[in-house]
Formats: sequence, structure tokens, C-alpha cells
Amino acid sequence: MKRLPIEVIVLLYLLAYLPNVILTKLITSLPHGSLGRPLTGLETLPASLIISLVTTYAFIWLSGWHRDANGVTVAGRRIPVPTRYTLMSGVGTALVLFTVPLSFTFVGVSIPFIQLLMRGDILIIAPLVDIIFGRKVRWWSWTALAMVAAALAITLTARGGLDLPPLAILTIVLYTIGYFVRLAVMTKVSKTGEPDSVRHYFVEEKLFALPLSVAALAALSATGFGSQAGELSRGFLGVWSDPVIVPLALIGITLTIISIFAIIILLDARENAYCVPLERAASLVAGIGGSVLLAWIWKLPMPRPAELVGAAILIAAIVLLSVAPRLPRRVVPARAEAN
Repeated sequence: MKRLPIEVIVLLYLLAYLPNVILTKLITSLPHGSLGRPLTGLETLPASLIISLVTTYAFIWLSGWHRDANGVTVAGRRIPVPTRYTLMSGVGTALVLFTVPLSFTFVGVSIPFIQLLMRGDILIIAPLVDIIFGRKVRWWSWTALAMVAAALAITLTARGGLDLPPLAILTIVLYTIGYFVRLAVMTKVSKTGEPDSVRHYFVEEKLFALPLSVAALAALSATGFGSQAGELSRGFLGVWSDPVIVPLALIGITLTIISIFAIIILLDARENAYCVPLERAASLVAGIGGSVLLAWIWKLPMPRPAELVGAAILIAAIVLLSVAPRLPRRVVPARAEAN
């Protein structure tokens, strides 16, 4: 079977991300019927992550991807288990899994702004990981990184600084740590783009990452950090009998779909400085698009002009990353062709 071009995978990733952003922001922005206020991040995340865990495990089993994973035999049945490297990556992924949906829920912090902050950190990390592992970073990857950095600078300048709540700052820090660990492990053990490599990495990483993300969220909630400790009971128990469980289930399902497309993009054989901007910029474009739809249809605040400019720059970066590697050799600088 012929592989889909990476641009098609990126488009599918974006289309899956869009409803996830919209549903998450709606649930945490519009008043809940019985509460008279929107649900908070800690009230919505547990159920969506648990549902994502169930749907991901179901996908791993029904798709047969588990056959490509490392495994042990127990009572005559083969059970997939992570290696020490994918176990480490699972820790990083767990941090990413619960911080990304949480980032959509902060009052007074727009989706495009928080996404730009989180993506900006990762785009700095991506070429560093390539350099650490001796991978060549081509000119179009450096250019795309510079474009995304410009988008981040424009948005920060227009906003007048960070001015974020403590939990939002912690979210960004944990997300950045998680992504660094994940990219380092991917680059060391599995960044070949081969389908079997993608399958075994996805299975081994998610087997551990999903349960750990739920446990990490519970631990974070229990600390009371950000004055949200009392919401844990509703988040883990109360929502299951509430009508809000329907959109929460859709969020969980889209999280699973997003994770499948993301791993295919990130494990492409090309350098991290190529794949990461492609994947991160697509998610940010989905966030911007979701914010615009939320403003048009549900009358939530429209993204700031600077945020829209940032999104336009990121779209241009995606186009560059799609077109530049296909330029004729006589057009591409000779130094960029060297591996």
C-alpha cells in the first residue's frame, strides 16, 4: 500500500484537531446547566483522557499494531510492553497529553496565545535535538523555525508580555520538558519513517503514557495548585452521569486520532527541525481556526489581529516546508543537500 504524503497526514491531523479545540473551549467557556458556570479544565480533563485511553487501547488491539511492539508472554498470551526508551518517552508524552487540553481552559488566555508560547519552546528544542544526535538541519527548516519565532514575537509584543496565571506557566514548563524527552527518545530509537517503526513506537509509548497522564492529572489536582483542588471529584466521578459526557467523549476520541497522525509526522525520517514545525504549526492553525469559528458562531472573543498575523506566518511556514524539499536540485543550495 502506497504511503500518504506527509502533507496529507498533516491535513488530516489539522482536521481532527479542529473539533477538539472547539469542543474543549466551548465546555470551559459557556455556563453549564446545573452549575451556572463553565466547567474548569480539571473537571473536563479526567473523563476525556480516560476515554482517550480506552479508545487508544481499542485501536491498538483492533488494528493489530500491538504485534509490532516489544512483548512478553503471560499465560500463553503475548502482552505488549515498552522498552526502557519508550517507557521514558511515555513519561514525556504523559506530560504532553494532559497539558495540551489543559492549556485550552484558562480564563482570559486565548487559545492562539497559549499555543504560540507552547509551540515556540518546542521549535527551539527541535534543532537542538537534531544537533545533539548529529542530524543535518537544512535551510528550509531553519527558515521555518525563524518564521515561527517571528510569529511568537509579534504576538507577545502585541499582548504586552506573558501575564499568565500560575497553572498556565506550570503547564507550559511541563509541556516543554515532556516534548524534549519525547523528541530525544524518538530521534535515538525510531525516527526512520518506516511503518513498522511507527507502529511499535506508538503502541509502546501509549501503553504507559495514557495511564500515567491520568495519574499525573489526579496528583496535580490533589495538590490544590491554582486553587482548583475541589474540582477533582466532579472531574473523575461526577461528569459520567452528566450530559456533558457526550462532548467529552468526542474530545477523547479526537485525542486518539490526533495522536495517531502526530506520531506518523514526528517519526518521519527527516530532521526534527522539519517535522516539528510542520506538526506544531498545523496544530496552531487549528487553534486559530477554532477560535475564529468560536467567535463567529458562539460569540466568544475573536483572536487579536497580531494572533491572526502569527497564524498567517505559520501557514506560510507550512507551505515552505512542503515545497522547498521538492525544489529542483539546481535551485536548492548545494550545502542544504548534504546529509
